[in-house]
Amino acid sequence: MTRLTGSALRLTVFIGENDTWHHKPLYSEIVHRAHAAGLAGASVFRGIEGFGASSLIHTSRLLSLSEDLPVAIVVVDTEERVRAFLPQLDELVDDGLVILDDCEVIRYAGRENGSDKTDMKGKSSL
Repeated sequence: MTRLTGSALRLTVFIGENDTWHHKPLYSEIVHRAHAAGLAGASVFRGIEGFGASSLIHTSRLLSLSEDLPVAIVVVDTEERVRAFLPQLDELVDDGLVILDDCEVIRYAGRENGSDKTDMKGKSSL
């Protein structure tokens, strides 16, 4: 179980939902590489509207011609571990924005294997 508290570094990668790496979603490749690198965790957030360097507005509103919605991948870990991961992003991200922010982790604790007594619907089996 990974525990992380105190000073940390937040890595946020902004890309398009349709960006790919070897025919699979780029956000998925980034998350899987972060996992393989042993980083504390990663989450992907899908935006409903945004624009970037191209100045094209991408939106989820009906009747919109754009479906390439913005996606943010957020990773938080120690500065050393996040910075060690950056060369992989250099390989993966051609068009996008990568930012780093200092942050403070108040509490981060994963579940121990087998200690969660809930079923798939969140109901306690105790």
